[in-house]
Amino acid sequence: MADWHAPQGPFNIPDVPDFIPRRLKPYLFIFFVLIVQFSGGVYLAAASDMVGTTALMQEDILMAGYASLIGMSINFAVMFRIKFRFSTRTQLIVAGIVLIAANIICAHTTSVPLLVITCLIAGWFRMQATLACNSTIQLWITPVRDMAIFFCYVYIIVDSVIQLSGIATIYTAFHSQWEYMHWIMTGLLLLMILMVMVLLKPVRGPMFIPLLGIDWIGAIFWAGFMTSFTFICVYGNFYDWWDAPEIRGATLLALLCLGINLWRATFLHHPYISFRAMKNRNVIRATMVYLVFFTLLATEHVFEHSYAANILGFDETNLIDLNWYVFAGIIVGCAITYFTFALHKWRYKTMTAIGFTFAAIYLAYFYFLIDYGVEKEMLFLPLFFRGMASVIISIVFLTSIVQSGLPFTVFPQALTINGFTGAVMGATLGPAIIGEFLRHTVAKNAALLGINIVDFNPDTLHIPLNQLYGMVQLQALVVSMKEIYGWLLIIALVSLLLIAVSYSPVRPWAIFPKWSTIRRSIKHLVRTAKA
Repeated sequence: MADWHAPQGPFNIPDVPDFIPRRLKPYLFIFFVLIVQFSGGVYLAAASDMVGTTALMQEDILMAGYASLIGMSINFAVMFRIKFRFSTRTQLIVAGIVLIAANIICAHTTSVPLLVITCLIAGWFRMQATLACNSTIQLWITPVRDMAIFFCYVYIIVDSVIQLSGIATIYTAFHSQWEYMHWIMTGLLLLMILMVMVLLKPVRGPMFIPLLGIDWIGAIFWAGFMTSFTFICVYGNFYDWWDAPEIRGATLLALLCLGINLWRATFLHHPYISFRAMKNRNVIRATMVYLVFFTLLATEHVFEHSYAANILGFDETNLIDLNWYVFAGIIVGCAITYFTFALHKWRYKTMTAIGFTFAAIYLAYFYFLIDYGVEKEMLFLPLFFRGMASVIISIVFLTSIVQSGLPFTVFPQALTINGFTGAVMGATLGPAIIGEFLRHTVAKNAALLGINIVDFNPDTLHIPLNQLYGMVQLQALVVSMKEIYGWLLIIALVSLLLIAVSYSPVRPWAIFPKWSTIRRSIKHLVRTAKA
């Protein structure tokens, strides 16, 4: 394997003309990645402003935002095929045009189907443009193609942008209006397209690989399954779950799309996602860990905003300032993962235990901290630990997918599964479960707290009934949050115990093959598809 990664001289990017200094070339692509990552269709941080100025509901905006994650996940299975079909210049220009159109549509439309479809397409092209840039500078980041090192870079960009885009969106809306964020990103995308047209040459690889043998029908059905699953999680509480025909219809559609995909995978030579990828041990293990881990952190979506806004009385700018605490955790988490996991090759078991430990600290801190008189600075530590925990688990298990032993023609399919379980399910399933648990717990605690309150009580005669009811509900919310944090903390500690008693000597050794090797593998795949 060592001969694959022999030194090839100083790093250079042939796509960029030589009048650009060689040392500055990689930073040009990092600049493009940041612009692309900031352009995500709708901006979830502006959801409350969008609800106030349009006819959309909170669930509609969430559904559109998660559709962007679905588009990103679906793209994984074919992103390398597209990379070897089109030049980096073409990919960035087309992605920039599509993202500009998406920003304009999302700033004006109030049609939920159009919004969801637009964000799904935007997610697809955002992922493709991100790959085009990151693959170009991969050897600059890690000359030996060590994916543990590369993924530290990827997540410090992706997760940081999620926090920074929320901050930028809220402050843009605060000083003007939320639509201005779309116009700012449109201007930056136009700047990117102009720079690409001027500074990048249309360099194509030595082999032209057509887009043959791709199961586009399977891609549509997998997108339908993921979209239906997300619809159930996002709108389930609003429609009262399976009592509503909308949720029953979405469930049937999800089962139909999944069934058709599994049936087609039994006889197609190259299905969009094969059984070999689904049954891989590392893929299954990562899926199980994601289900538990992101459910533990689902309080981020369900509790934190309600707690800070309704109980602590934070306004929008104070709420979004909390993103800085998470951002700091992401930076430190990536640094810890880089020095321990990437450089010193700590075991997967050790890194998983560290991630779950940070998650347990986050839950324990909120369990003992949650009250009415908490200052904003007191929230730094739990949010800091949450940011560290999330990024560590994400880097570690994405690296484990690379080390799964799958051939490169199947490996991108495993990335699609990882994207769905880690990003889509992580953002929707956990909050749906915790949100429903909260609803029942608040109802129970409100009934218990209201038992001793009667209209003829002399101490409560001077308090209006609606104000008294609001006090009971607020107290029930605080008690319920503390109770759920306690249960989640117990699950986190049990998970840590299971990790501690398990045995796993595996360390990250995954080395990415040379791009020429990948190109030959895809070329062979196309030949078999023609046969």
